[in-house]
Amino acid sequence: MLEMKVPSPGESITEVEIATWLVKDGDYVEKDQAIAEVDSDKATLELPAEESGIITLKAEEGDVVEVGQVVCLIDTSAAKPEGGSAPAAEAPKAEVKEEPKKEEAPKAATAPAPTATYATGTPSPAAKKVLDEKGVDASQVVGSGRDGRITQEDAVRFTPAMGTAPVSGNRAQSEKKMSVLRRKIAQRLVSVKNETAMLTTFNEVDMSAIFALRNEYKDAFKAKHGVGLGFMSFFTKAVTRALELYPDVNSMIDGDYQVKFDFQDISVAVSGPKGLMVPVLRNAENLSFRGVEQSIKDLAIKVRDGKISVDEMTGGTFTITNGGVFGSMMSTPIINPPQSGILGMHNIVERPVVKNGQIVIAPMMYVALSYDHRVIDGRESVGFLVAVKEAVEDPLNLLMDGDAKRALEL
Repeated sequence: MLEMKVPSPGESITEVEIATWLVKDGDYVEKDQAIAEVDSDKATLELPAEESGIITLKAEEGDVVEVGQVVCLIDTSAAKPEGGSAPAAEAPKAEVKEEPKKEEAPKAATAPAPTATYATGTPSPAAKKVLDEKGVDASQVVGSGRDGRITQEDAVRFTPAMGTAPVSGNRAQSEKKMSVLRRKIAQRLVSVKNETAMLTTFNEVDMSAIFALRNEYKDAFKAKHGVGLGFMSFFTKAVTRALELYPDVNSMIDGDYQVKFDFQDISVAVSGPKGLMVPVLRNAENLSFRGVEQSIKDLAIKVRDGKISVDEMTGGTFTITNGGVFGSMMSTPIINPPQSGILGMHNIVERPVVKNGQIVIAPMMYVALSYDHRVIDGRESVGFLVAVKEAVEDPLNLLMDGDAKRALEL
């Protein structure tokens, strides 16, 4: 009998949550078959079977288990069942279900006395106290206890409706426990607001030059490299240039020290089925336009398919997030700790602007830089965002050294 224990998903992770069992208790599993999905505070990972055999589950979905804890047993001596054996095993199960029904009838007939003391809508003493404090009539509350009894939890959750209660209409609600990943994200976001001196500065960017370059080269770029020429490569290159000019933005606080980095590991926010993930482009300052686009595509696919690893999401010295893909016009992005800065991109809208004394229509984008004012002053934050703006508005000279074909490897 093989004991399967939770492997360590990464450094500093001590527990995971069983998100989904992909097999049932008593199933025959093959070696390396995915048997469960587990959530850590950084990513969702698959748990493969270590050997073939009959599996016995030792944890339920939603259980939080420690690294090294046994979550299932595999009987490696069990033979793989033949395809024709399943119907024979199901026949006695149908007969077993028949017998309890005959015994339950007299139980129902002999149990009226207890149910009489639990009348529908009757609050428990603790629930009655809560309802009295709220000034709520018990008749307004739907009980979830035995025979409709109102529990203390029902009373605490109940929110009185404003005005006259509706006569018709769907007023259903549901509850779902947040995954350990979502809970960790929530904790981190709250801690950022509480523990950093976060400020945001804004600017606007004329996207005309990038539009012109993409229109001219996107087909040739896609044909040669197999990936599209998007906006993220331009902004990533603009950010790495700006970080070299303003290194304080590429730093973080460690106790009483400010840690500066000579490399730019850019975290890119990607929305996935489990929530927002931030995989990292390592040494983005050395990546070409093709390298940035290919890396982002590969990481986005892994996030979408739940294949992203903890190592691919660990680290990062600065973050870029693009709310514009969802239609956001302007927002205040929250710093990704322990980093000190994050750039927010937004949607592109044609607006009237003044160029050379003339009013013209141009594709404009608002950009936002949220930063930790404890290590980044106004001069650095505003200068950094202006540097990004300059590079995006003149990518040919500031990002491509005047040669677009060479920069795009065409």
